[in-house]
Amino acid sequence: MIDVLVIGGGNAALCAALMAREAGASVLLLEAAPREWRGGNSQHTRNLRCMHDAPQDVLIEAYPEEEYWQDLLKVTGGITNEHLARLTIRASSTCRDWMRKHGVHFQPPLSGALHVARTNAFFMGGGKALVNAYFRSAEALGVQVRYNAPVDAIEMDGDRFVAARIGSERIEARSCVLAAGGFESNREWLREAWGQNADGEWPADNFLIRGTRFNMGVLLKHMIESGADAIGDPSQSHCVAIDARAPLYDGGICTRVDCVSLGVMLNRNAERFYDEGEDFWPKRYAIWGRLVAQQPGQIGYSIIDAKAVGRFMPPVFPGVRADTLPELARLLGLDEATFVRTIEAYNAACRVGKFDHTVLDDCHTEGISPAKTHWARPLDTAPFYGYALRPGITFTYLGLKVNEHAAVHFGGKPSDNLFVAGEMMAGNVLGKGYTAGVGMAIGTAFGRIAGTRAAAAARGLRNDIQEDQHATS
Repeated sequence: MIDVLVIGGGNAALCAALMAREAGASVLLLEAAPREWRGGNSQHTRNLRCMHDAPQDVLIEAYPEEEYWQDLLKVTGGITNEHLARLTIRASSTCRDWMRKHGVHFQPPLSGALHVARTNAFFMGGGKALVNAYFRSAEALGVQVRYNAPVDAIEMDGDRFVAARIGSERIEARSCVLAAGGFESNREWLREAWGQNADGEWPADNFLIRGTRFNMGVLLKHMIESGADAIGDPSQSHCVAIDARAPLYDGGICTRVDCVSLGVMLNRNAERFYDEGEDFWPKRYAIWGRLVAQQPGQIGYSIIDAKAVGRFMPPVFPGVRADTLPELARLLGLDEATFVRTIEAYNAACRVGKFDHTVLDDCHTEGISPAKTHWARPLDTAPFYGYALRPGITFTYLGLKVNEHAAVHFGGKPSDNLFVAGEMMAGNVLGKGYTAGVGMAIGTAFGRIAGTRAAAAARGLRNDIQEDQHATS
């Protein structure tokens, strides 16, 4: 019998498999996707948010625990478990040497990369390189890997894991780590979570999925229906406003449009609906998907002028370009009179001080709602550009409740041989909102904890069996 069964193939699963194997356990990893699509959403990531008290290789200055915690507290609105959040934060300061040992390389961020040179360590080659490095290391250490292996049920004896099922196949193990992702690819579940709005629309019908098509939430739903304690709101997720021309699945980071804070955001009625300059983009980019989802038709339009060009990472798809505002309205299919009136009202409200997109500057609006609190400059310099944006779901926050040992809970009691990591438990830390790189921090911290605890549980069970055999011999 295998010691540790790991279900999933992304960052959290691989961290768990590596830690369990390093602890001396035999490990089998089951990845639902085929080999060429392995890695789940982790293949689309690019950085890790790291606590550090002094400059460290690719990280400049310092990013202490309390600042990290306050950043997380702000974006979640307090919907977070402080104990588990701080555990994640502290773990982020010590994991990179271990990651390097398994082939992960880091690089400084490119200029203009969202003000995160101080807070985030970027993976050389992005998430795909990280996933490939972990798989290479796992296989070299003797971790068994199976692809095209979607687990659809878990067999329990009370709160103890017994076996996993892939259809009619049954796989026993002494302990198990669940790291199979959320349900963001399950359109019906998203529809159920978001429901119907006042206009009779089903918002989820217009969502795009930034990540893998294989995160259907089958195992998550099974565990909740089997009595595992759940946490989180099923409608909450890492939800980004992405280019409306993005593919339905696997568009990843390159579909994001990062110019929102440099201009204005309009809905289908050519009206503004939120403060585009509320805070730095890394702390606010992940709220815009939900904001757009709440607008008519689940679509928004980011409008900038020539002054913004070169101040943000260029998107993959070029924006719609026009030499006048009325022309841009026509090209975007928006009501021309309303569009021009909205922009002119915004322009008149701008109070331009010293513009500086690297700080919370003093350029703001007055006498207009919603206000724009920073980086407010009139849109008055041709050419003008518009980007149609849709909600892009990265991962969902409904998950399984855990403690500091990453144990799955049943009726408030932690299992002693079933653990969970990654998206399947991220809702313990992320009740809502997001800040760049924290998903990888959660997956890395709890993947490593889960793998260590699973190996210890398996070792304990082996010792119990050996003692029983010795006593009866």
